[in-house]
Amino acid sequence: MINKKIISLLLLFCILLTGCRQNLHYEVRKDLSIYFTNADAVIASVRNSLRKHDSKIIISYTSHSDNMQDIGIIVRELMNYALDETSSPIEGDYIFHQYGGYEMHYSYQKQDADYLYEIEIIPDYYTTLVQEQEVSDKIQEILKNFDFRKNTSDYEKIRKIYDYVYNTVDYDLIHKKNEHYHLKSTAYGALIYHHAVCQGYAVLMYRLLRESGIDTRIITGTAEMTDGTAEFHAWNIVRIEDKYYNLDATWNKQMQTEDYFLKSDENFPFHVRDEIYASASFYQQYPMAEQDYFY
Repeated sequence: MINKKIISLLLLFCILLTGCRQNLHYEVRKDLSIYFTNADAVIASVRNSLRKHDSKIIISYTSHSDNMQDIGIIVRELMNYALDETSSPIEGDYIFHQYGGYEMHYSYQKQDADYLYEIEIIPDYYTTLVQEQEVSDKIQEILKNFDFRKNTSDYEKIRKIYDYVYNTVDYDLIHKKNEHYHLKSTAYGALIYHHAVCQGYAVLMYRLLRESGIDTRIITGTAEMTDGTAEFHAWNIVRIEDKYYNLDATWNKQMQTEDYFLKSDENFPFHVRDEIYASASFYQQYPMAEQDYFY
């Protein structure tokens, strides 16, 4: 459901064809006809708009040439960077997995030797801003009850959060195949309605863990079923000390087991990561433990 309140963000910047220094966070695409000189500021503003559930994000700029063939690529890269992981529990994977992409429109006017462009990005959110505030309020209440202290170990935090999700969220069999019901894939569905599919479990785990200072990512891929088929699946990896462990709250709840709690890749069968999460660079950034976590 898209938030009906329209908040337009106007980003004014100039696109130059030469003399741009490479930004720290945005790799300049010099093979395109355009690139940003202030990409970090633009990305931060887009990210902020996504956090606020702005219905429209409007980017205006002036160019010295016709850039129409590259606008789609530039917007895609901007959105990818805006959805990168940050230190915030309500950015990165939290937004990405509760959002269904975006529509893009653009227009331009010729003014002397320049082109005046306006790009309109319309995100498709799975929740409303009101629902997200309800989630935030509920999470603060839960964390207060957890009463984590300075000497609470990372394992104890993970255990407490996992037990809460396990005990309060049931798998949403009713809406599993309903492609139009997106709350099943959200923290809101898991936390407020107490029903979710794998993505909703993973997003709620992510939010609670991040709010508690635990580094985590949402991993997507496929689950290999007993009949030989495979279906979309999502789970978490969590960091304890300097290594990461697999955690699948969904399968544990469905199977009434703990076979998928804090496991190494070797002991985490039937889970196949999407390519982006199976790359050497991802594993370098998020090194997996060679053995299960023993507690």
